[in-house]
Amino acid sequence: MTSRTMILILLGPVVSCLSQSGRADDVADGQIPIESNLRAGVAKVDITPDETDGVMVTGHRRRVFGVRDPLRAGVLVLDDGDTKAAIVTLDTIGAWDDMVKLARQRIESLAGVPAANIMVTASHNHSGPSFDAESKWGRELIDRLGTAAKQAAGNMRPVTIGYGEDRIGFSINRRKVINGRAVVRLNEDGPNDQRVKVLRFDDGSSLTPLAVVMHAVCHPCFFTWGDKGSSPYPNGYPKMSADFPGEAQSFVEMCYGQKTSTLFLQGCAGDIRPNLPGYPYRCADEADIQWAGRDLGSAVVRTLARSVTREELRERPSYYAIRVASSIVSLPGKEQRIAAELQAMKIGPYLLLTMPGEPMVEYGFKLEKAIADRAVPIIVGYANGNLGYIATQDAYAVGGYEPNTSKLAPEAEAIILSELSQLADRVVGDVFESFSKHPKDVKRREELEKARTPKSTLRTQ
Repeated sequence: MTSRTMILILLGPVVSCLSQSGRADDVADGQIPIESNLRAGVAKVDITPDETDGVMVTGHRRRVFGVRDPLRAGVLVLDDGDTKAAIVTLDTIGAWDDMVKLARQRIESLAGVPAANIMVTASHNHSGPSFDAESKWGRELIDRLGTAAKQAAGNMRPVTIGYGEDRIGFSINRRKVINGRAVVRLNEDGPNDQRVKVLRFDDGSSLTPLAVVMHAVCHPCFFTWGDKGSSPYPNGYPKMSADFPGEAQSFVEMCYGQKTSTLFLQGCAGDIRPNLPGYPYRCADEADIQWAGRDLGSAVVRTLARSVTREELRERPSYYAIRVASSIVSLPGKEQRIAAELQAMKIGPYLLLTMPGEPMVEYGFKLEKAIADRAVPIIVGYANGNLGYIATQDAYAVGGYEPNTSKLAPEAEAIILSELSQLADRVVGDVFESFSKHPKDVKRREELEKARTPKSTLRTQ
């Protein structure tokens, strides 16, 4: 027996032990090491109405006959060991107040997630039905959301989160100021946010993510009214559709062999729309929607692929605390004060801030600047309510569609930004007063909580 053979025999048990140790270096090629307190489950469900012939869709109202592609909802349930939360996404034009209330009640009942910790969001799709809680579709929608939430909560597994960004090229600002007045114009020089932000939730079993959350900024109004000079759809697309967010979700899921679930979060898209020139713009055709869906979908897939390289995996945290805070604020309106729910949800380093309507794109930039490097910000519109346009204060000076049709007064901007900043402080937890255990600070926090509103909520680890 050679000395080399003797060494191998003696080291055999040690090598065997090391190979079963679960260290990151020992994970097989194509798998992802999972060291995390966070658990996640996801489910998607078809929410297309059973009756689709002659239905009046909302957004750009028109009658449609049949379905191009299904409307879907996604439910992502998260649990850090102490706190549960859920993100719900819908291929609808809005997250209506009554629908949000019913959805939260059902999800809390079936999935055990506190209603206050549930974020309900819409893509702002202009080719789907409106919500009526008493209608057949309204009842079915709530039932299907409950079923999806129960399924997601029943299949939780440990995950880590990857993050990355890319860009799209099909969006454009739709306002231009000429001689002191805002006009409808496709404005390449106007403010715009073409970034795509992507979160991937991995259970480690393969390079296919358990769930994907994509965030982009653009009105889903490819399939809307067209101008009279543009064929083939001068009166708008004649079928129900999930528009470009649905096309992009399907593209990503196709790339992963239908083995992942993709959810879409809409950003501050109040003045951002598809770049479809016309008078003033045209309705999309099949080539346009494939362009947009594959542009966004490809950006997401590129980001997903890059974020599981070994360099990116090393940057992932192993501990993710969930913190959720929300408040009902009273905003100045043109006719009367308006109640609006604002929410902050932090999942490890990722901070989601929501507004219940259509914020203009500059809201996102301002909030991100205020957050600085304290967290990775993802600003979400069309969530937890549907109060219409949320224009910037400066926009009122030059008018235009968004401020003219908004229910809010110009002074609402400062209140929204201030309140979201305070909610961010509460969930980020790096402001001394937000985590101090000194009795005076604890008492002060309790007094502030009571003073905000009875509906104000905070869930922390």
